[in-house]
Amino acid sequence: MIKLYHLPVSFNSRRIWIALLEKALPFELVEMRLDGDQFQPDYLALNPFHHIPVLVDGGLRVLESLAILDYLEAKYPSPPLLPTDPAQVATVRMVELVTINELVPPYGLLVRHLMGANIEDAAAHQARQRIGTVLAFFEQLLGEKAYFAGEQLTLAEVVAGTIVPRVPGVGVLLDEYPRLQQWSRRLAGRPSWQQSEPKAADLAASRARMAAMAWRSQP
Repeated sequence: MIKLYHLPVSFNSRRIWIALLEKALPFELVEMRLDGDQFQPDYLALNPFHHIPVLVDGGLRVLESLAILDYLEAKYPSPPLLPTDPAQVATVRMVELVTINELVPPYGLLVRHLMGANIEDAAAHQARQRIGTVLAFFEQLLGEKAYFAGEQLTLAEVVAGTIVPRVPGVGVLLDEYPRLQQWSRRLAGRPSWQQSEPKAADLAASRARMAAMAWRSQP
């Protein structure tokens, strides 16, 4: 059986969880605690970089969320989460990479800022502007479609849909992006999003841990 080593509050591992649910694959969740579990010898044998997620399928181990998603799509192609039309494939890949490269870094900075890390207000302002640029791009790319590639839910939603709905939590509202608001509500209604939604206790524990780390990092 497939095993997914994950952290409930991590959008990186939630992507894989959602993909597994959307494909209706049998799998086992192995919950990690990043206060030491990731440095245990058994886990380091799976991932020497000591982060999550890791997917194990039989004798195969796959690291990095995008690589895991590509593996699942290739090994278990039904139902598909990747279109066949070249333009739609390009759109899906754009959304994935823009999310990873342009949205995650400023979002992470603002989370640390809210937790009390020593980050200048100017840097936080620039991070909000950068997130706004991504949201405007996504709003235009989505257009009048239900999903980024049309009427089919794809890996674009699996990747972007685990972080875009979170940005109001760092002070970037979605009010100016009505299409993204509707898209986010559409995703929130899917059983895979509901089943993988982090629990309040997990979120509170994560915030407490991050606040403690930010306090310790102060000069």
